[in-house]
Amino acid sequence: MTDPSQRYQGWAVSEGIGVGEIYLGDARPAAMTGNVSADDVRAAFAAVARDRAALAAQLRSRGQEHEAGIVEIGALIAADPALTGPAVEATRAGADAVTAISDAASAQADLLAALPDPDLAQRAGDVRQVGSAVVDQLRGSAAPPPPASRFILVRREVDPADLIRLAESGLAGAVSVGGGASSHAAIIARGLGVPMLAGADPRVLAAAAGHPAILDTAAGTLIVDPAANQVAAAEATGLTGAAVLPAAGGQVQTADGVQVTLACNAASAAETRLGLAGGAAGVGLLRTEIPFVRAVGWPTEAEHLAQLTPVLSLLSGKPAVVRLLDFSGDKVPPFLAGGPNGLAALLDAPEALGDQLRAILRAGRDTQLAVLVPMVVSLDEVGRVRTALDKAAKATGVSPPELGIMVEVAATAAAAGSFAPAVDFFSIGTNDLTSEVLGRDRADPGTRPALAADPRILDLISHVVRAAEEAGVKVSVCGDAAADPEVLPLLLGLGVRTLSVGAARVPRVAEWITRTGVGHDVMRGGNDVS
Repeated sequence: MTDPSQRYQGWAVSEGIGVGEIYLGDARPAAMTGNVSADDVRAAFAAVARDRAALAAQLRSRGQEHEAGIVEIGALIAADPALTGPAVEATRAGADAVTAISDAASAQADLLAALPDPDLAQRAGDVRQVGSAVVDQLRGSAAPPPPASRFILVRREVDPADLIRLAESGLAGAVSVGGGASSHAAIIARGLGVPMLAGADPRVLAAAAGHPAILDTAAGTLIVDPAANQVAAAEATGLTGAAVLPAAGGQVQTADGVQVTLACNAASAAETRLGLAGGAAGVGLLRTEIPFVRAVGWPTEAEHLAQLTPVLSLLSGKPAVVRLLDFSGDKVPPFLAGGPNGLAALLDAPEALGDQLRAILRAGRDTQLAVLVPMVVSLDEVGRVRTALDKAAKATGVSPPELGIMVEVAATAAAAGSFAPAVDFFSIGTNDLTSEVLGRDRADPGTRPALAADPRILDLISHVVRAAEEAGVKVSVCGDAAADPEVLPLLLGLGVRTLSVGAARVPRVAEWITRTGVGHDVMRGGNDVS
């Protein structure tokens, strides 16, 4: 009997089994050629308003009032004659439609930004975002809406922002032709507990949209149009969760009585809720750049607040380590393409740095807040951020929180003793550290968290831990290696006592910790937590 199903292979970068219909999430090709009329512009604004109103209604039906309110503002802006009128009239007068929309959005945003009322001024960023959405709609470059039922996202390059946006809208799995296990999309997928394949067969982009499918990462396979008995078996199998949850404050005890604190990495409210439900002490790494990877300019203070508030409001009284924008690697937005990026770009834009720091301080005033600086390579960088943080704290009327640095560059790790007096804590990022030391591209499908077990990387981590102990500063590991069964016991053996892992992995890592002893030399492989 012929098997009617279609199979596509890929690399497993986030484990699990997902069942749902195929959702082809890449943007539609341009649907218009030639001149664009004023009526086309008006229709594009109306389409964006309808889409956002529908999404707001969907969020409200699930009880997500805060998120619904934010989305609804976008619907109202897209229908506002003060924005649509000038764009339509300029197009009718012969202006290029895209330019007319962009100019109208910029003019309206500038008017709002100048208002003394902060609630109205923060709408400026919303207006710019709506303008970009209308341009996408006009060009026919907007992605189709996701299905109403459970679905598996298929894209040429899955964007981490896609996963966050779709996490609570039926996302059952993701398949990416590009990327690898250390890509940020893969990291977010693991944090959300979403099964994902990367490096997939490019033919998957022509899979039948809307057809049922099974994503089985153990087999590295996406099966489209599976048999009914296969679907039933996949739904029954799922992924068995660990039975161990950390104690209060994210505390976990090793097999020989050593206390370990377990926090979670997050970039969204969905991940934060998942991590806290799994027993995490709080958020040990909040990635702030993910919502802005498609931005056309530096985020404003209001835009930062809109993203930070839903997350940090969940962490009242709990640790919240907020990392500054890390626009680097596979997270460089359009406005930084081709020029300096990462921390260097942020330090070269002091107004943007100030906007983010003030937003962090305002949104996190009820948390055990700490600020984390990414990709540090010099003490001067630490000093400049410290000065900006003190200025932001004075402007917002709060005490400056702790300031720490990511240790993810080999030279910084080797010089940890020099950095220790200038910081309050170290957070070791094993993903980038491993990539640099081993000369591996993070997007390479073969780049895995387990590679951090290399003695050269472990030696650097050990050096950072010793430097922290000698200086009396705190140290944690927030890279994905902290949730790898091969590397975890080695980290504990090196003296690491605070870990931050993907939100969905907190219970599983807690279980591994309880089965690990650190009273002997685990560097010799004395523990098996697999």
